[in-house]
Amino acid sequence: MTSNAQDPPRDLPQHSGTDFVPAPESAPHPPAVRSFVAVGDSFTEGMSDLLPDGGYRGWADLLAARLAARPDAGGDGENGEPDPEFRYANLAVRGKLIGQIAAEQVDAAAAMNADLVTLVGGLNDVLRPRCDVARVCAVLEECVGKLAPSCGRLVLMRSPGRNGPVLERYRSRMEQLFGFIDELAERHGAVVVDLYTGGALADPRLWAEDRLHLNAEGHRRVAEAVSQRLGRPALSDWRAPLPPPGPEPWTARRLADLRFARQHLVPWIGRRLTGRSSGDGRAPKRPELTSLACEDTP
Repeated sequence: MTSNAQDPPRDLPQHSGTDFVPAPESAPHPPAVRSFVAVGDSFTEGMSDLLPDGGYRGWADLLAARLAARPDAGGDGENGEPDPEFRYANLAVRGKLIGQIAAEQVDAAAAMNADLVTLVGGLNDVLRPRCDVARVCAVLEECVGKLAPSCGRLVLMRSPGRNGPVLERYRSRMEQLFGFIDELAERHGAVVVDLYTGGALADPRLWAEDRLHLNAEGHRRVAEAVSQRLGRPALSDWRAPLPPPGPEPWTARRLADLRFARQHLVPWIGRRLTGRSSGDGRAPKRPELTSLACEDTP
């Protein structure tokens, strides 16, 4: 399997920190996962791990490739030969609020009875100017109540945040949501992947130009974090800090701010004012549990 996604910037560590030591080969193997369903919004759809054809890969696709890799064909990595019996669905669609995820994705995911389901949602709600966090938590609880008994293992996440003014403005809401996710996981036997306190994932260099979505290296680290939380051997240290950034001239910073405002912020405000979403009319990229054929493999 080969990757067609954009390569990470050269100043980002590709797969490990200098002190990273892989898990010993004698470590016990986790239960086999033969089917995986990903539920959520743009984070799980894969924005902004851009592919040459304009689509997105992302952490869920990378994780699926790793789960599907056959041990007898160089497996447990992102480039092993896929097991033809492994099946993967990705129902996530950009821009979806937790109510839309509940209405459009959860029942379909529960009906698939997969070995593994990941659910990441609610952050689009709490990042809006007005948000009833208690309502978001209530809908999230309904989602978990349907998914947990229908799958072998349910994974929830404390989503990462990019260092900057947006994170500081909404930090209290995010932490309220994440605290509730911890409670849900304990009650329903779900697994929580804590990306929020993951250190390096807050580094702006792991985020795309839109400042809302991770870039290719950011998604690779998320896939590694989830894989490790599932008990699989570590391939790298996803928490490894990036090298110190070089000096950036004031002019370059201001030009980047102007480009961000023109290309991303203004269109985002326009959608909010008109009640539109970037996901309106968009179908999931993998709506059915299907094998990872060679041409579809990340």
